[in-house]
Amino acid sequence: MKAVLQRVKSASVTVDNQLISSIGQGILVFAGVGREDTEKDVDIMASRVLKAKLWPDETNPKAAWKRNVQDIEGEVLCVSQFTLYGHIKKNKPDFHNAADVETARRLYDRFVQKVSDLYKTERVKNGVFQAMMEVELKNDGPVGVEYRSEDAAVGQSLFSFQCDSSRFLKRSIY
Repeated sequence: MKAVLQRVKSASVTVDNQLISSIGQGILVFAGVGREDTEKDVDIMASRVLKAKLWPDETNPKAAWKRNVQDIEGEVLCVSQFTLYGHIKKNKPDFHNAADVETARRLYDRFVQKVSDLYKTERVKNGVFQAMMEVELKNDGPVGVEYRSEDAAVGQSLFSFQCDSSRFLKRSIY
């Protein structure tokens, strides 16, 4: 499973000009399910998203990366994005590494439910699976990080922090 986390001041999802979900301060999670992903990957990702220390210490703003979304009592907006598993092949997007629709829906729904179970249900919102969504966000920082569930399994670092925005886009948004 792959996720791109954006620390936001606010975010919302609209489908067919209808507001579906919105949050205030928190994390916007673009989550994609790969064809090799399992329930274990989903459970790892849900836990890691909530534990990601993306905010500074309240008493010492210079002490960066000290608090997570639960510590600040923020909100989480989850948006399914199979294109995280895409790459460009002969100038066209190729998504063969993404899970099939049924598997992706089942595992993505489990991800959202697991995040809700581990946090406060009323603070976890969702987009619409397999819909054309308009996602608006007001970045906080900006802070954007990428996470892959397989990184945790092999003991690599939790996040791949990207300070150079052009490098972030090349690695995270296909």
